[in-house]
Amino acid sequence: METPPSDTAADGNPFAGMDPETAANPQPMFKALRESVPVMPVEGVGVVLTGRAAIDEAFRDPTTFSSNMSAIDLKNVRPLIPLQIDPPDHKKYRKILDPILAPRQMALLEVPVTRLVNDLIDGFVDRGEVDFAREFSVPFPSQVFLMLLGLPLDELPRFLAMKDGIIRPDQVTGSPYGSDAMHELQRETAQSIYDYFDGILDEREIERRDDLLSQFLDAEVDGQKLQRTEILDICFLFLIAGLDTVTATLDCMFAFLAQHPEHRRQLVDDPARIPAAVEELLRWETPVMGVARIAARDTNLGGCPINQGDQVMVMLGSANTDETEFDDAETVRFDRESNRHLAFGGGIHRCLGSHLARQELRIALREWHRRIPEYSVAPGHTLAYTSGIRSIEHFPMNFVPAN
Repeated sequence: METPPSDTAADGNPFAGMDPETAANPQPMFKALRESVPVMPVEGVGVVLTGRAAIDEAFRDPTTFSSNMSAIDLKNVRPLIPLQIDPPDHKKYRKILDPILAPRQMALLEVPVTRLVNDLIDGFVDRGEVDFAREFSVPFPSQVFLMLLGLPLDELPRFLAMKDGIIRPDQVTGSPYGSDAMHELQRETAQSIYDYFDGILDEREIERRDDLLSQFLDAEVDGQKLQRTEILDICFLFLIAGLDTVTATLDCMFAFLAQHPEHRRQLVDDPARIPAAVEELLRWETPVMGVARIAARDTNLGGCPINQGDQVMVMLGSANTDETEFDDAETVRFDRESNRHLAFGGGIHRCLGSHLARQELRIALREWHRRIPEYSVAPGHTLAYTSGIRSIEHFPMNFVPAN
């Protein structure tokens, strides 16, 4: 999924300080914003887009609404490839990266990813209870990532620390958002990411393996191989964009299903519904509520003037519940025929890893409901969602495994 602005963008973060109730149930907030001002200047933030028409227009014009390093500050020293590369250079990188992460390639992960899911479930299935976040949604996508890179699973703690140091530095340090301590941790973590992958690439230069890193070393752009720095910039993006977002999506999906047994029963009774359910829950929950752009020139959108250098916050969650795009937008329907959601962003910067994410989510939902058809949030516990990226840090769940 596209790299989120929450906890990573400029200090005027519109998600900072969002109350837990709104983070858990943001759809009414989106509706109110759309109905008031779908393109809205916000002091200290920039311009916030909540209407689907304005958001589609912004995504169609990446030269005006750029996702360069000014839009998304992750303390990286060069633009992340391909997210922070604008046209025309963006196209050449997608030409080599899209085939590597195409649906046909992701389908080859069916067996190993299924094994990872079941190995995790094996660790707690006999207990009848689990902290879903700690024991499933956090480790699972990181393990898939390690597998793709040909790295040992015991590197999981290191990867989680690097991911959190970039995406959730305020929570790691216990310091206020925007503090010096938070920014220093991000800088240190960013350098550790470059150093780590530089060392692994040294090993792959000596001996290729059947993994993504070896493919990057052999890939060519317009007849030229990728430079080492370009591969490092791709790896940095993969790490911070591919772990937290899938974790958050699993949290949101399973929280919804745990609290809506009638929807859960549809998946248990008919697993063929799972692909459509994944799309509908991506639409309704939209774990990454918004993404950042920067205005590369003066322009006007929806009657609102936008000045060069303004940050533009694109509210994906609002676009995904906009009544002008979706019939019955406020109803979760696993039989929805048309579902043009923007959970993976839109336009040329649409999430590079969307096919991998979908594969992970479909397999996780299928195997979980095959083995654990009945589950609920532990009695007396209220799920607390983080803002921006709607993950759940503590998710105690009670369940009854299948016979």
